[in-house]
Amino acid sequence: MKLKIIKCLFCSLLLSCLPFASALADTGDFALGIKASTLGAGAEGIAGLLPSLNLRGGANALSVDFDISTSDIDYDVDADLLSFPVMLDWYPFKNSGFRISAGALINKNEADLEASSQSSYTINGTTYTAAQLGTLNGNVDFNEVAPYVGIGWGNALSKDKRWSFTCDFGVAFQGEANIDLSATGPIASDPTFQEDLAQEKRELEKELEDYQYYPVIALGITYKF
Repeated sequence: MKLKIIKCLFCSLLLSCLPFASALADTGDFALGIKASTLGAGAEGIAGLLPSLNLRGGANALSVDFDISTSDIDYDVDADLLSFPVMLDWYPFKNSGFRISAGALINKNEADLEASSQSSYTINGTTYTAAQLGTLNGNVDFNEVAPYVGIGWGNALSKDKRWSFTCDFGVAFQGEANIDLSATGPIASDPTFQEDLAQEKRELEKELEDYQYYPVIALGITYKF
């Protein structure tokens, strides 16, 4: 299902770009590209605004599983990265592929958490049995708009070639993690348990604080119309 959604997103992006590509065909003012990055697999369109300024927009997606731990609990994480970057590329040096990029990502990155199965769970110093707690689940997301700054190399609209290789190095500021944490067992609504759960949430926020500055490294190939 996830793969079908990703394919539909990329197809929609490419189809939406076709009218612009047709209008700008043979002018050197438009290009399409594909890329691989820390944001996932991606597709993008590039339009020339000025001789030294390009507008770039696209979509990226990736699904990945990994583990994280607080002081007492291990979590299985199912992360779905989905973002739609829009940015300006400025080429400060004539006839050079070096660029400075700035813009933002429409940020749909999120993750589902589930505490690894065990016979008992210690939360904020209190031990709960698996029967009391049930399943401990969480959801993580970030700010929906993530400012981006970076540098890169390669001009998709270079006058002397149709095909170009590009690379990007930057950071997206997606803010602190927003975490919802809940249990399914009979203890779930107990006030004391809720206080312990709030402390566990704070520990998770600390564990995920590095992700508020998300590094972006990308390699791509483009074709100029």
